[in-house]
Amino acid sequence: MQDTEPRLHAWRIEERDYRRQEERRGRRHAYPDITPARTALVVIDMVPFFVDANPYARGIAPNIQQLADRLRAAGGTVAWVLPARTERTAVGDEFHGPEAAEMFRTSGGTGPLPGRLWPGFATDPGDIFAEKSAPSAFFPGRCPLPEHLEQHGIDTVLVTGTVTQVCCESSARDASTLGYRVVMVADANAAGRDQDHNATLATIYRSFGDVRSTTEVLTMIQAAP
Repeated sequence: MQDTEPRLHAWRIEERDYRRQEERRGRRHAYPDITPARTALVVIDMVPFFVDANPYARGIAPNIQQLADRLRAAGGTVAWVLPARTERTAVGDEFHGPEAAEMFRTSGGTGPLPGRLWPGFATDPGDIFAEKSAPSAFFPGRCPLPEHLEQHGIDTVLVTGTVTQVCCESSARDASTLGYRVVMVADANAAGRDQDHNATLATIYRSFGDVRSTTEVLTMIQAAP
């Protein structure tokens, strides 16, 4: 019988990667603190299509909710990013196969954006909702999120959601390229397997941003002046 109970990844960063960064910059973590008013929690693709099918995605939901509640209360921004219903393309059909391409094309559902989010979340009228028509929420011209964040004066993004090694990693890489301080929250992202999840965490930590636990991020929010 398939185990469908919510769960969290057994995540880790290799000790050698920690040591390398400590030698280079004199500290383990790139960003030792955050300013809540200039920070956005970016929640990627937490819609029924992805969450219902993945115990790891359901497992991270409480951590995402806790981060959203705490950051919002501290004056930060919460942004929920959902897949847009895109046009069907010959390349998409060729790459995925026609049936899978159609499934992914329609994965975000229809209707008002708040109603398309996985129903286990509590949102706020001041939250940002945005659609993306590419894996990355920060790819130019494919999602209005960067413009929304600029209006809020955001310089730091906390990347959460699913799937870790696809849309979350794509978003983290592009956010770094655009100049944001990127923090990937290790136990608030979900893949299908620990090894896929951890491969992305290693890539982000080495080259694109920081990797922190939910508890660490909550402490950073609380410690902010």
